[in-house]
Amino acid sequence: MPPTYRARVTGDEALTKRIAAWAGESFEDAVAGAFENVDGAWAAELYFAAPPDETALRELVESAGGSGLSLETLAETDWVAASLAGLHAVRAGRFVVHGAHDRAGVAPNAIGIEIEAALAFGTGHHGTTRGCLIAIDDIAKRKRPRRVLDVGTGTGVLAIAAARAFHRPVMATDIDPVAVAAARRNAILNRTGAYVTARRTVAARGVTGRYDLILANILVGPLTRMASALARRLAPHGRIVLSGLLHAHANAALAAYRAQGLMLARRIALDEWTTLVLRRGR
Repeated sequence: MPPTYRARVTGDEALTKRIAAWAGESFEDAVAGAFENVDGAWAAELYFAAPPDETALRELVESAGGSGLSLETLAETDWVAASLAGLHAVRAGRFVVHGAHDRAGVAPNAIGIEIEAALAFGTGHHGTTRGCLIAIDDIAKRKRPRRVLDVGTGTGVLAIAAARAFHRPVMATDIDPVAVAAARRNAILNRTGAYVTARRTVAARGVTGRYDLILANILVGPLTRMASALARRLAPHGRIVLSGLLHAHANAALAAYRAQGLMLARRIALDEWTTLVLRRGR
């Protein structure tokens, strides 16, 4: 594995979560998170595959109200695999997202989703992913969508969750070939390979037909630009679940989809992130 570059800032919980959220929005190639250490102190950590722009990083930290940014190059290690091995299982509604080390701990009445370590986004620990899982679980209590589209699938966790909950075909797309390969492996691992079709595509280009449920956990920019395309793919009584939105950006995304004739059905707030569930207006 190539070296990994880590930026780290310490501070209180609110500051470190703010820095991690802003970094995730500002640097497309960053994996960011805020963590509480065993001594109760909080830190924001940002991981990059290539040397980051130090000036831009320091400006972001200062804008968030922080200081004391430290940068280091980590040894050639599969940090994704190493970090996933230490993560605890996460519950979101009936879903429990876990690693192989927590497989035996999933309750019989839960829907377990095992995610293999891979260079793709989506372990269930992020507020955006958990918000989508909660939305899927809520929809499953009311209806059983016949066709599902997962745009920007990452590890495939949302596609797998939909397949496990509905037992219906799921089209999972991503621009990243590594993510597509990871989604396929994880679908097979979770016994949903017969339901989940993963393919590489930009946004929803090349996707045809109408879908009863569309999942899109990306970023506010792409979500806004895709509003018209996703609305065209939505079945008359369908739902769209949008995430990857900071609280401050949620209304901008909502406005773009309202312009397509959709209306808000539910808003889910977790940490600094908002998940929107939309449906067609009357």
